[in-house]
Amino acid sequence: MTVRQLPLPDLVAHCVRLGIPGVGLWREPVQEYGIEAAAALVRDAGLTVTTLCRGGFFTTDGWEAANRAAIDECVALGTDTLVLVSGGLPPGSRDLPGARARIAAAIGTLAPYAGRRGVRLAIEPLHPMYASDRCAISTLDQALDIAEHFPAEQVGVVVDTYHLWWDDRAPAAVARAGEGGRIHSFQLADWATPLPAGVLDGRAQLGTGTIDLKAWAALVEKAGYAGPVEVELFNEELWGRDGVTVLEETVEAFLAV
Repeated sequence: MTVRQLPLPDLVAHCVRLGIPGVGLWREPVQEYGIEAAAALVRDAGLTVTTLCRGGFFTTDGWEAANRAAIDECVALGTDTLVLVSGGLPPGSRDLPGARARIAAAIGTLAPYAGRRGVRLAIEPLHPMYASDRCAISTLDQALDIAEHFPAEQVGVVVDTYHLWWDDRAPAAVARAGEGGRIHSFQLADWATPLPAGVLDGRAQLGTGTIDLKAWAALVEKAGYAGPVEVELFNEELWGRDGVTVLEETVEAFLAV
């Protein structure tokens, strides 16, 4: 998503050229390209699909079929991790605890199927400003309260700096997640100040915002995480530029911070 302007073959080719060993894919471009074709493209290039994004939206109709399909797509792509953006309030509702209960029940329905298919469900808490329409799970502790009802190989969490950096309880929650082997993905993005008008697209290039990314990396490493580190930037300004240049700059920024 950081360079969504790049067609999938170009993304894969330039990841290989730049020495990037893996890529987190999103379902829409994969479906557009063809799931089996995308799987072959990435596999033949020697890349790993680190995660597939996204499942979730459990407070809307049709969630079960959509998420079972997403799990199956993970298997086809050779990734063991499906990122969940859990969904906000149902239309017309103001019942936030009820929405969270619906999310927990839905994950309970999916977890056994995901486990049988060798796929981990990774609950991603989103910043509270998204609670109404995108994700009622706002903190890492809330995500863990759901995940810990299931085996770690079925359900865990995503640690995303953009969404968690503000929470003074998050460091302890990272340690809690690490103790249970539940950190299934670690994602980096910086926080732009001021946020653009469309806050969904406000993730800044690494090292240009207000988040202490080195401290977060150390925190996650101390918790025992040794998996891939993803950079995920939703940013209209970056999307409007040459994607290859943005990808090169992202590699440089990652190494610098």
